[in-house]
Amino acid sequence: MSSRMLHQAALDQLRSGFTGTLLAPGDPSYEETRHVFNAMIDRSPAMIALPGNEAEVAKAIAYGRREDLEIAVRGGGHSVAGNSASDGLVIDLRHMNTAAVDPEARTVRVGGGATMADLDGATQPYGLATTGGRVSSTGVGGFVLGGGSGWLERAFGLACDNLLAAEMVTADGDLVRATGHTHGELFWALHGGGGNFGVVTSLTLRLHPLPALTAALLLWPPQAGPEVTRAYRDFMAAAPDQVGGGLIYLTAPDEPFVPTELVGKLVCMVLITYTGPEAQAREVMAPMLGLGHAGEMIAQLPYAQLQSMLDDPPGYRNYWSAEHLDAFPDEAVDEFCARAADMIVPSPSQHVLFPEGGAVARDADLYPLPWRHAPWTVHPFGLWDDPADDARGKQWARALRSDLKPWASGSVYLNFIGQEGADRVVAGFGQDNYRRLAEVKAHYDPGNVFHHNHNIRPAT
Repeated sequence: MSSRMLHQAALDQLRSGFTGTLLAPGDPSYEETRHVFNAMIDRSPAMIALPGNEAEVAKAIAYGRREDLEIAVRGGGHSVAGNSASDGLVIDLRHMNTAAVDPEARTVRVGGGATMADLDGATQPYGLATTGGRVSSTGVGGFVLGGGSGWLERAFGLACDNLLAAEMVTADGDLVRATGHTHGELFWALHGGGGNFGVVTSLTLRLHPLPALTAALLLWPPQAGPEVTRAYRDFMAAAPDQVGGGLIYLTAPDEPFVPTELVGKLVCMVLITYTGPEAQAREVMAPMLGLGHAGEMIAQLPYAQLQSMLDDPPGYRNYWSAEHLDAFPDEAVDEFCARAADMIVPSPSQHVLFPEGGAVARDADLYPLPWRHAPWTVHPFGLWDDPADDARGKQWARALRSDLKPWASGSVYLNFIGQEGADRVVAGFGQDNYRRLAEVKAHYDPGNVFHHNHNIRPAT
């Protein structure tokens, strides 16, 4: 039998009883489906499988292994590193996007292909929430499995801190359920280890009461940035855990709260979130409100609305990185603010400083995420549309990291970076954690079938 006939036989076997969607080059909707959030990633899969259940996930894995295809798993498609795209087989979970809330238990069971919009839309009617990504289109699965840093983290912990159970299809097609009591080592590894161990088809997450949420956007011209950044640093050092947000240099949008003369220009913005009503929030954020800002928007609003306020537009070329800081003295403030001038403006790029601490720093050694010890995270978040800007955009991000190296912790949140080499992957976990993760990898995926990620090589 020819190799072509063998291929056709394998494809026929996959199609048999497959109720989901299978797309090959030339099929209707193939082009639309293959694209991911980062336009720098342009791959043409030999097959895109969109399963509807765990059994079909297992069939797709078996097909990919028989055909020796590189397997990528797609949840929301937001991986800046391109981990959700492949020229081989993409197992696209977007049809497995349910979110079922148990309001009495304060839990939600989320499908592996759900986005933050799916999750927040399900929990909001009950006045419940959990830490989510900072935009509504982010996939829940990759976000949680990578650790999960979001607006509510100082109050409710990282997303993975709220992970109660995960169902995963292994490279051999077995369905396992990992909890604190079953498959305990796998459960530990899924708190930051990403998609290295199998295809996670559902996650059960803890929910928290969130009867009120207040957000404030405060704008200043860029020359005020150093003074504002120092004030923000001192404000967050004393802020209660209910306060989150970040300081962001960005291109000012054309919105009613933005002064006309700043629209389309570089500005320094502070976003303050508060898990409580507006009256309380205004009292807490008083130190920032007295700095003479040029524009403001302060409102009590639904969490799902906050999640979509700063949605990143699709179709742009993306380059992100991160550095975590053990300290943020005045000298570091000056370096951070000065480098903002190298951003591509106008563009959706953001030059970000995130405060950690609060619940992020509690139980910081429980899971393989050493970066959560650091009180500050610097995140150059680049988006532009012209390939001619690639070199400039990457240089800005790398230079910002270099500028802040004297205060860096050396660890890194892998969801924030692209492919930056094996050393950075180890830095995402720490040496001891990496060795332990490699043992878990060897148990569940000894052949490294799931290597299209920030890869943990199986222990030998």
